[in-house]
Amino acid sequence: MDAVRVALLREVLAGTEWLGATRRFAGALRGSVVSHGGGLLLVGTPSYEPWHLAAHLVDEAAWSGTPELAPILVRHNARPSDPAHLAVGLGRLEAARRGETLLVVAPGEPAAPLVERVSDARRAGVTVLALGPGQGELPSMAHETLAVPDGSELDLDTVQHLVSAAAGENALPTPRGRRRFRDRVARLAEHLTAPPPARW
Repeated sequence: MDAVRVALLREVLAGTEWLGATRRFAGALRGSVVSHGGGLLLVGTPSYEPWHLAAHLVDEAAWSGTPELAPILVRHNARPSDPAHLAVGLGRLEAARRGETLLVVAPGEPAAPLVERVSDARRAGVTVLALGPGQGELPSMAHETLAVPDGSELDLDTVQHLVSAAAGENALPTPRGRRRFRDRVARLAEHLTAPPPARW
């Protein structure tokens, strides 16, 4: 989903709880990684790897000038023969320490082995954020949670787009007199979707 589609989606969601909720969660994510100087770990479940969110956060990190947003994707079935950015296994969670942030994305309550690793990371001083399940052990141990329960108006993939976009756009104030590219694109999208002016 590109910046124009995100802008259109935000227009559709105006007045709902989703815009505020995704911005608050993105603010917590950004605040954690920036204040601690980076170290963002991103993990899903064996059947749901958030590689798409990882790619968007890498883009947002580059566009916003906030390198701390670029995550390390931790995979359940990583192999040494995988490309470097896809070869980080669950052992990385065991090595996580104070100052790092762990974002767990799951469509439902993760299995016990992952929950135990997340719990160990939290005890080691890692800031834990959970995106997905609204109930269960994972949300109860997370410092910040954004629940996307089954039957929500938005699915987990769409919410991830909103979170990544908000994390990047709020990262740095826009310099005076210059607009960032994504701000110009959002303004163009608003202009293109606005009704035509009334003519008398």
